[in-house]
Amino acid sequence: GANISQLERDIGSEQFPSNEHYFGLVNFGNTCYSNSVLQALYFCKPFRDRVLEYKAKNKRTKETLLTCLADLFHSIATQKKKVGSIAPKKFIARLRKEKGAGENGTTHSPPEPTWVHEIFQGILTSETRCLNCENVSSKDEDFFDLQVDIEQNTSITHCLRCFSNTETLCSDNKFKCDNCSSYQEAQKRMRVKKLPMILALHLKRFKYMEQYNRHIKVSHRVVFPLELRLFNT
Repeated sequence: GANISQLERDIGSEQFPSNEHYFGLVNFGNTCYSNSVLQALYFCKPFRDRVLEYKAKNKRTKETLLTCLADLFHSIATQKKKVGSIAPKKFIARLRKEKGAGENGTTHSPPEPTWVHEIFQGILTSETRCLNCENVSSKDEDFFDLQVDIEQNTSITHCLRCFSNTETLCSDNKFKCDNCSSYQEAQKRMRVKKLPMILALHLKRFKYMEQYNRHIKVSHRVVFPLELRLFNT
């Protein structure tokens, strides 16, 4: 329509690669967060390529969240127009169905490594140094996204520096040192041991406020560079 043509005029046709599509997702009242995640995943090209590859290889499979996602990505990727909008009805319906089933107490065994792990999984190391004996203990854990706190007038770089800041464990929060065989004051920090192919950052935009006895949305603007360099992590 007129809005789409205006978008192309404003941005310029040279900004649209010939093989790329830019489609907004219809909001069904409360699906804006889901739509944002879908858009982010669609433009993670390694992830999109694997989903479309799955679609091509699995023509006759029962409906799952993955098949609905593959259908949505395929629908966007094969549109004749470069820009427009599309309604992810089937995906949202399946998401709600699986969410409802999950709340009935259904549990699953830990999954085998998949291409999701290949793309998004990294390794965090938690290092704790006892201030009495100077012994350092470390523990590795896998992660798929880094959850970072945000402040006013901040940037992604600053958020990541804060994520790796050293924390002192003292008073009621002392560390049980195996070397000392007792609780001691200690310093603890998290660092990224292995970066994933694609680093997903989760900005913690909801903060619990005691005076209100509820979570409040944090609307601070977070500046981010086009190229992110990680130091001392």
